[in-house]
Amino acid sequence: MLAKIKATLLYFNDAVPFRLVPALITTLVLILLLLTPCPQGLDPKAWHLVAIFLTTIVAIILKVMPIGVMSLMAIVIVSLSQVTSNSSKGAITDALASFANPLIWLIVVAIIISRGLKKTGLGKRIGLMFIALLGKRTIGIGYGLAICELVLAPFTPSNTARGGGIVHPIMKSIANAFDSDPAQGTQNKVGTYLSLVNYHANPITSAMFLTATAPNPLVVSCVEKATGHALQLTWTTWALCMLLPGLACIFLMPLVIYFLSPPELKATPNAVQFARTELSKMGHLAAGEKVILGTFALLLILWANIPAMLFGPAFSLDATVVAFVGLFALIITGTITWDDALEEKSAWDTLIWFGALVMLAEQLNKTGVVKWFSDGMRDAIIASGMGWFPAAAVLLLVFVFSHYFFASTTAHISAMLLAFLTVGAQLLPAEYMIPFMLIMTAGSAIMMTLTHYATGTSPIIFGSGYVTMGNWWRVGMIMCVVELLVFATVGSVWWKVLGYW
Repeated sequence: MLAKIKATLLYFNDAVPFRLVPALITTLVLILLLLTPCPQGLDPKAWHLVAIFLTTIVAIILKVMPIGVMSLMAIVIVSLSQVTSNSSKGAITDALASFANPLIWLIVVAIIISRGLKKTGLGKRIGLMFIALLGKRTIGIGYGLAICELVLAPFTPSNTARGGGIVHPIMKSIANAFDSDPAQGTQNKVGTYLSLVNYHANPITSAMFLTATAPNPLVVSCVEKATGHALQLTWTTWALCMLLPGLACIFLMPLVIYFLSPPELKATPNAVQFARTELSKMGHLAAGEKVILGTFALLLILWANIPAMLFGPAFSLDATVVAFVGLFALIITGTITWDDALEEKSAWDTLIWFGALVMLAEQLNKTGVVKWFSDGMRDAIIASGMGWFPAAAVLLLVFVFSHYFFASTTAHISAMLLAFLTVGAQLLPAEYMIPFMLIMTAGSAIMMTLTHYATGTSPIIFGSGYVTMGNWWRVGMIMCVVELLVFATVGSVWWKVLGYW
């Protein structure tokens, strides 16, 4: 009898598509959360949604199953439990609503577009050019990627389009030139390091310019309301205030990541000559490469909103519309085929798992969980009687690190920033109010460093497979702390010089 039970368990362990022990731990977490009494001020269904969300995150961290499967599980549970609606039809509608989110489709289309760089060889050519210029050491290539991000940031309002659609394909091409490929198990040669630099340059540049990411105008509005119009961040004042601390972060970031996740190939003395030789073999630009270049130029012009600047707001196009225009242009010119698009598995995998996480974050906001959390934090700080400095630190850290519960910076800022800024304005002495507002402004972008679902750029780069989830979260946490410290120190001194306090 025992032998049959053992054999059944062994068969079950081999046959099921999940890891048994992590699955049991995750199930226990869900049960404990569901048995925990609903906190005061929160609807029981909203608390059950919190339980589902936290369990999904635990399951992803423990790698119970592939992330796409875990996300599908979350959709199924939300639909069956009806925590967002009183009917199964309403629940499944809520569970699938995020798949109409333009941001998610921007990510998917950007991944498919990047396939054209590899297919035509243009990506390899660009990668070789970077190696020829900066390729003596891997860290030099990292700085090249960071500078590329910095140059594009003022003109590209979509950080996803910039980091995921423009810089990331270049980074992949450079990695491939060194035979650093996750499919071959050689991602640590240079690819892991360059992927992390590629990503972490994105939040820094997003913090440096008002036009560097879509939610920044919302931040401006929140700051203006919280200060009673005392601080109005124009494009120029934003760029000036963030200039020195931002440049300090850009300088430090490739160095810090170099020590946190060092590449196996540190010195590449033959890389420059190798790159020049390969470029010579490739010859002149082929027709397909020219089409890709033209398409990328069109995307950059439209993402930078240049037509609207020249001819008025009627010519402004959403970033996702622009991405679809670019994809359609590549398909109708034969640069990539529809089969190429269908075979881009990472794009469709990202659609499922990122869509599910966005859905959970949106539902947490919709059901009042996020407001309950921020209101509770505000009341607790006021009741504690703590001094203004620790209160400011708590507000900053809670706001930034609560981004673990969000898959959208826009949703996070919409739900929490104004409340936190208002509390800060009430608690802090008047002379320190503006520095607090500025570091919270920076924090609204720096928080994107934390997770692989923090913003639209992260699933694109994470989905390329160069960085494990554990390494991503570890480096993200450390870089978040480092960058907050830079803005708190270098930023404070810089803002003092500028006369803001």
